[in-house]
Amino acid sequence: MRIFKELIKNKLAMISLVFLSLFYLGAVFADFFSPYPYHEDDIEYLWSPPTRIHFFDFHKRIFFRPFVYKYKFYIDQYYRRIYYEDRSKVYPIKFFVHGFKYKLLGIIETDLHLFGVSGTKLFLLGADSKGRDLFSRILYGSRVSLSIGLIGASISFFIGILVGAISGYFGGRVDNVIMRLVEMMMMVPAFYLMLALRASFPPNLSSTQVYLLIIVILSFIGWASIARVIRGMALSLRERDYIYAAKVLGVSDFKIIFRHIIPHTFSYALVAIVLSIPGYILGEAALSLLGLGIQEPQASWGNLLSSALGIVNIKIFPWILTPGIFIVVSSMCFYILGESLRDILDPKKKISI
Repeated sequence: MRIFKELIKNKLAMISLVFLSLFYLGAVFADFFSPYPYHEDDIEYLWSPPTRIHFFDFHKRIFFRPFVYKYKFYIDQYYRRIYYEDRSKVYPIKFFVHGFKYKLLGIIETDLHLFGVSGTKLFLLGADSKGRDLFSRILYGSRVSLSIGLIGASISFFIGILVGAISGYFGGRVDNVIMRLVEMMMMVPAFYLMLALRASFPPNLSSTQVYLLIIVILSFIGWASIARVIRGMALSLRERDYIYAAKVLGVSDFKIIFRHIIPHTFSYALVAIVLSIPGYILGEAALSLLGLGIQEPQASWGNLLSSALGIVNIKIFPWILTPGIFIVVSSMCFYILGESLRDILDPKKKISI
């Protein structure tokens, strides 16, 4: 409760929290917010630019609901599609419309969507090289990218906290063996280790298998650094009076670790988990961007950026960089939120209060 009260006072942290809440809300209800399925393509709208939303038609008449015009194209001298608005007919944007069927939260079968247009296509963020709605694919891709960040960080920190607490509490040979293993893990550059681990598995895996594999790889890489820090905290905590009292009362070593050592590291762990999530999001994006992660037609923020590898595509179709904006904004929000939590949970600040 105190943490939330302190966060409310920090406007930048609250803005970050609002953005992250919107991102995760969009991920959970991606089916409802998406006007089209993530894999639905249309050759009539290859590289279609973002659809312009109007409230006044070209005769300056006012419409009481937003509308769009149908996009048509012609081929220029460089064999490129040049899209233009056909203003002969108005297509109103309707809310709470019926479209493709899906299961809301994986339970309720429905076909209700937040918005849609009849008679033409509405691309809020443009279309990709196959005529697929980029807005819908970003929403579905957020499920992969954002969930990998949370799950991967949670798993790696659970392993790191457990290993670090055991190493620091027992000390001696146990500490030496574990710390040498940790140092070996930290010596190898994380990105190259990630590529090597992914390359060691067969390429023809299903999307679900690749998703789980990325979580395992990123968790395997991330636990070592947190284990080293927790080990240092455990070395200090094991000298406290209440630890000696627990030993005198006959409490087992592992009960002491789980009841007294690990709970006293939660404040640090909370901050470290939040600060580490952007690394997992960027790790998934890097693998998918290089073709080693989530494969088509499944969407993630990383593989959506694969079209932006060519400078010509970026120049002609700048909207393909939109997934990168979501990656940058979400990463910045996590960093800001993590730094704010660090200030709130700072022991020196507690003492001064």
